[in-house]
Amino acid sequence: MKKEAFFEEVRTDLTGPLSGVLVIEATTTWAGPMAGCILADFGARVIKIEHPTGDVTRNIPPMVPGSQLSIFNETVNRNKESLTVDLRSAQGKAIVLKLVEKADLFIENFRPGTLPEWGLGYHDLRKLKPDLVYVSVSGFGQFGPLSERVGYDPLAQNYTGWAALNGEPDGGPIKAPTFLADDLGGLHGAMAAMAALRHRDQTGEGQHVDVSLVDSIMFQSNGLASLGAMGLPTPRMGNQFSIAAPVNNYTCTDGNVFAGVLLDSHWQQLAGEIGQDQLKDLSGSERLARRDELDSMLAEYCSLRSVDDIVLRFAELGLPATRVNTPAEIAKEPHIHARDMLIPTQLSDGSNIPLVGPAAKFSRTPITVRRPAPSLGQDNDLILSELGYSDAEQASLREGGAIG
Repeated sequence: MKKEAFFEEVRTDLTGPLSGVLVIEATTTWAGPMAGCILADFGARVIKIEHPTGDVTRNIPPMVPGSQLSIFNETVNRNKESLTVDLRSAQGKAIVLKLVEKADLFIENFRPGTLPEWGLGYHDLRKLKPDLVYVSVSGFGQFGPLSERVGYDPLAQNYTGWAALNGEPDGGPIKAPTFLADDLGGLHGAMAAMAALRHRDQTGEGQHVDVSLVDSIMFQSNGLASLGAMGLPTPRMGNQFSIAAPVNNYTCTDGNVFAGVLLDSHWQQLAGEIGQDQLKDLSGSERLARRDELDSMLAEYCSLRSVDDIVLRFAELGLPATRVNTPAEIAKEPHIHARDMLIPTQLSDGSNIPLVGPAAKFSRTPITVRRPAPSLGQDNDLILSELGYSDAEQASLREGGAIG
């Protein structure tokens, strides 16, 4: 399909499929902000509440070259507005309560029990707005024996057994190179928020949504916890594939390729290509039993050829294969740019960088990076004015420290 054909019925009058939805985001670091990022990308108006000193993400390196802006902050807080509020002050709390009266969603990722202590928990806010959807993202969840523990991304990866299975078979546990649990927690937070909004629109009922990093990464672990519960083996596979063989990361004459087979039809093609016609009829289970032998055969085939030769030849045969790219290499790939996955964006200080674009594509209500991450408190005047605060009242809030 041509890109133009996919977007032939596009609308230009909406920010996205969630246009008109107002989200109040009282979050920090990554998991909560990621939930807000997805909703903001989808077109919701997301007002991010930050402490007057700013979210810690603003100061986490690496920074944009020649700038004081954090690439992490620019990535996860684009398409949002920034309102600085000290949630622990009476005046700051009053501002949030006024916002909640107008909001559809409230997202927070504080340690369980923190916002209720400040009078901003679910049961506090539902008194103002009974149909409010209140999403809490935390390490271990709102209930359970460990719910009050501090919980961060690498803890969730290691607690759930995910890290124990990551890495080479003869190596030790390794965490993911990305904030995997945070990303999944944010993704589930956003999906749950939309499901709860659907319920609210049908019934008028709001609710409290509880998403934990631990639950999210367990859900996305392909049933490994079930295997563990039944005493079945869960070996560390490295780059091999537990359900198919041969599959691996192979060294070529000029780099590495990830290649292999999944289906019997794939194997029949590959066996002929690598000169092993006598093995074409091996079933999937037989290939698993002879994994090491077949893996060595494909490794030898790859060692004599360039990456491009293998990738192109496999494409001709209908077999899966790809160059093992670095982030710098993938950033140059034409396919990535055709999919709008790197969007040139002018940041709040005038810097220009390519920001990673939204993953989902909507043919009718397309989404993009509409605005960069806001500078700290950039939207204070606009939002407070919308809430009815006069210039004099705003000045008083600043002087009192409620908004910085």
